[in-house]
Amino acid sequence: MNELEHLRITFLDHLKNRITENEPAGLYNPVHYILTLGGKRIRPLLTMMSAKMYGAPVNDSLDAALAVEVFHNFTLLHDDIMDAADLRRGQETVHKKWNLNTGILSGDAMLIMAYRLFEGYDKEQFFQLHKVFSKTALEVCEGQQYDVDFETRDDVTVPEYLHMIKLKTSVLVGCALQMGAIIAGVKEEEQQLIYNYGIHLGLAFQLMDDYLDAFGDPATFGKEVGGDIRENKKTYLYLRSIENEDCVGELKEWFAIDQEKLNEDQIEEKKETVKVFFETSGGAAATLDAIKFYTNEALCIIETLSISDESKNELKKFSKDLMGRVS
Repeated sequence: MNELEHLRITFLDHLKNRITENEPAGLYNPVHYILTLGGKRIRPLLTMMSAKMYGAPVNDSLDAALAVEVFHNFTLLHDDIMDAADLRRGQETVHKKWNLNTGILSGDAMLIMAYRLFEGYDKEQFFQLHKVFSKTALEVCEGQQYDVDFETRDDVTVPEYLHMIKLKTSVLVGCALQMGAIIAGVKEEEQQLIYNYGIHLGLAFQLMDDYLDAFGDPATFGKEVGGDIRENKKTYLYLRSIENEDCVGELKEWFAIDQEKLNEDQIEEKKETVKVFFETSGGAAATLDAIKFYTNEALCIIETLSISDESKNELKKFSKDLMGRVS
């Protein structure tokens, strides 16, 4: 068993033993459901890895790691409601399995539960963890609003989109890493370096999700393939594709169609047609290039961190494995 797998098992044991609220069942059953659906547990693992690499006992980081995971799943639960998504990690979303009100309320409870997980830290650590976590939580909400706004705009730029995914995805990855550094007591300058590594890794990760949404394997992707196309989301893949003058007109026409006016057969036709445009326009290749660029930026930052060479190699492998999802 490698070190990463050992950390994952340690985290899952903590999740099972720490999140034990059961009554009322209508509130907590959906919480347990979404927390046990699986996923790579990337964010909590990064908190644990960061704390360990900077010399703190892994057990000291478990509550902070769990706070990140509970918060992340809270955002997924509410995102699924906003996106009217049917699947999450290959299973029914909470609002589909129960109902809309249950999804909203259980998500609210998860947000509160995430904050309570910091209560076991000493006064100074609590203040620092709470500060970075609250800043990140608000940024994630800002990113989600930009994402919603972009659905009805036809003038979204690549820089705007990158800013949106930084807020919606990358800041939580950076936060997870910084919290591990806070628990280990490292200086703010070093905290910022590991945070910046997370920002670049998060950008690469989200761009991979954009790519896999269109070209992923339905058996392993865990969500509806083509969901972004269905929702008319102006992803990096779309924005780079419309830079091609031969494709921009038809792509914009497809993305101007209200999904509510299409039946399922028409939606499938839309998905397949748009995917062809993504490839022939060069947008798909440009997205893969961007994934490699941000991953390489993250790898360069690793070299500047005040951690052992063994830890640097561990982070490099982690980064490359994430990038390898597209192959």
